Amino acid sequence: MAKAAILESVGELTIGEVELADPAPHEVLIDTKACGLCHSDLHFIEGAYPHPLPAIPGHEAAGVVRAVGSEVKTVKPGDHVVSCLSAFCGHCEFCVTGRMALCMGADTRRAQDAAPRIMRADGSGPVGQMLNLSAFAEQMLIHEHACVAIDKDMPLDRAAVIGCAVTTGAGAIFNACSVVPGEAVAVVGCGGVGLATINAAKIVGAGKVIAIDPLPEKRQLAEVLGATHTVDAMADDAVEQVMTISGGGVHHAIEAVGRQASADLAVKLLRRGGTATILGMMPLDCKVGLGAMDLLSGKKLQGAIMGMNHFPVDLPRLVDFYMRGLLDLDTIIAERIPLEKINEGFEKMKGGHSARSVVVFD
Repeated sequence: MAKAAILESVGELTIGEVELADPAPHEVLIDTKACGLCHSDLHFIEGAYPHPLPAIPGHEAAGVVRAVGSEVKTVKPGDHVVSCLSAFCGHCEFCVTGRMALCMGADTRRAQDAAPRIMRADGSGPVGQMLNLSAFAEQMLIHEHACVAIDKDMPLDRAAVIGCAVTTGAGAIFNACSVVPGEAVAVVGCGGVGLATINAAKIVGAGKVIAIDPLPEKRQLAEVLGATHTVDAMADDAVEQVMTISGGGVHHAIEAVGRQASADLAVKLLRRGGTATILGMMPLDCKVGLGAMDLLSGKKLQGAIMGMNHFPVDLPRLVDFYMRGLLDLDTIIAERIPLEKINEGFEKMKGGHSARSVVVFD
């Protein structure tokens, strides 16, 4: 039996108890140790993105393997692992062409006629698993291709945020954008993903790293994590400031909020030949575009789901970056809270004044 934060209906999470099935041949049972609160979860909680209910959100987690199925080869009991929502099958078009984050992961889900992974403890029915994980729970039962073993010396509360915020932000820099040392990078939005993007831009040796956010405390955090310049997103001359700082626009503008205005701003910041990359989950009716002159200037626009990560390779490397003092996860984590305070954590997120809240399990 495991305690979990269940989304019964749109609006608020309820603490309840669930039972997890025994691991199928390719599944892993994990004792969850920490899980970050991500804005993507809030989209589902508030109903902006639809999902069958009841369900357990949470997808930015780390824990310890308790048991594995008969065919599991990648992890073993006792391993420390980070989970990732971009579970991959390993043999579809996307996987075999190196774009694992685009895999639809059908092979990683239970068959329709199989027993559900998660049931209510009182036997009253199944609870939906969200994004392959459902990490706001004391235990997770997931496919082996949704987690990766990491160095046991890595603190698990810090490891948790690598599972989404950091792999998305750093992945945008390392994978989706392939930022070259010396290039100018602008990051719109300095929450967990944006701060990780800024930190990765510093690691890769970007020239100007410009952090854009309306809140002074977020801009201050950005400077700690490697921003060379900051700009108030609400300033009337925000675009002009970036143009001046960068000498005519940035090579890469990365949107890490999920709002129409911030995506449109990212496009406006580009120099000739520059690329705008949208990381945030925007409202489903939003569209971002390039004008005729943008196209004639060789500008590009792309989405980069989960930073286009190769998580079995990328996550252990990010752990190594932290252990070597290159990646600053301590600044990204604003607070650690028990599961019972999860709704308060999301209320704090709505205020927008702090970085990552992390639920820690005993």
